[in-house]
Amino acid sequence: MKSLTILGSTGSIGTSALKVVGMHPDKFSVKCLTCAANIDLLATQIKQFQPAMVAVLDEQHADRLAKRLSGHFCPEIQWGESGFISAAQWADADMVLAAMVGAAGLAPALAAIDAGKQIALANKETLVMAGDIVMARARENGVDILPVDSEHCAIFQCLQGNRKRDLKKIFLTASGGPFRHLPHDRFKTITPAQALNHPTWNMGAKISIDSATLMNKALEVIEAVRLFDISVDQIQVLIHPQSIVHSMVGFKDGGVMAQLGEPDMMHAIAYAFSYPERIDLSLNFPDFAAMDGLTFDVPDTKRFPSLEFAYEACRRGGTLPAVMNAANEIAVEAFLKECISFADIFTLVSRVMGTHTCIDNPELSGIIEADRWAREKAQSLIQSLA
Repeated sequence: MKSLTILGSTGSIGTSALKVVGMHPDKFSVKCLTCAANIDLLATQIKQFQPAMVAVLDEQHADRLAKRLSGHFCPEIQWGESGFISAAQWADADMVLAAMVGAAGLAPALAAIDAGKQIALANKETLVMAGDIVMARARENGVDILPVDSEHCAIFQCLQGNRKRDLKKIFLTASGGPFRHLPHDRFKTITPAQALNHPTWNMGAKISIDSATLMNKALEVIEAVRLFDISVDQIQVLIHPQSIVHSMVGFKDGGVMAQLGEPDMMHAIAYAFSYPERIDLSLNFPDFAAMDGLTFDVPDTKRFPSLEFAYEACRRGGTLPAVMNAANEIAVEAFLKECISFADIFTLVSRVMGTHTCIDNPELSGIIEADRWAREKAQSLIQSLA
């Protein structure tokens, strides 16, 4: 029996993770759940999985949750960053699923690592912002970081039984999002509803917009560099709209290994939870005979410059990846509120990155300050784009 803390239990990753737990109650138990503000869904999860502790965004949401649970099973309720960190360090939990959205997931992930918890990592921003620090702390504490992003889980699986020194190239696949064929001159007319309508994956709002701009893949490029300790120049992004090949690894002898499956996050979540074993998910294999084909193409970085931002951030290093991430978070929020256009997302991120004075080899405090600066800078530029 493996006991779990799920940071971000009401998001798409968290709800999929609880489906896995519900399918295998003999293998997994839930000790802690956290969410920001989806109190109704959290209450339902609490009734089913009966965690010892939960954490929410603030005291007001904690009070609302307590009232919602009145007369029913009620765990210990905490709130704010201290509550999220407490959940991440919960003594009775073996593994922490880090599935909070955005930069808010960094502090709890580091707290879990420092507490010696095994990490199932779905929050890519943790490695984008502070990858060197996170990986160093994981090594110091003997902590395994098992990737939950489908692409990085695929790479991880392809490397099993192979020598790391034989790895020559990573082929990181991307669906291309809903606008891969849309002319650039129509980007300004894209609505949030259109951008949220992903053709393959069912994801939360932030990740869906990032997928539409290819920023999700940009963040994954940086994440892959950190996770697998390779050069960014060893990574090639390929547009693969069928989302069946989750990623591939090329070896120095010219051989390529790929991991395939239906586009369902339960695969990667269950693999991280049960590694090195596999558990039955009763999911179907892809129907290869019925497919018209599996296609691959190079991304159009003129229309979608997010990938160029990521390669620049990796090569420059320092605080620039954190700045890129922070600027994008503000830009996505502004787009969802219809304060800027879809095309303005790229402009905003580019301008913030271009005006940042990068700090090499930053301490964690320097990264947090760069994140704060980038958010303020992005907010100040929004008015000029409106």
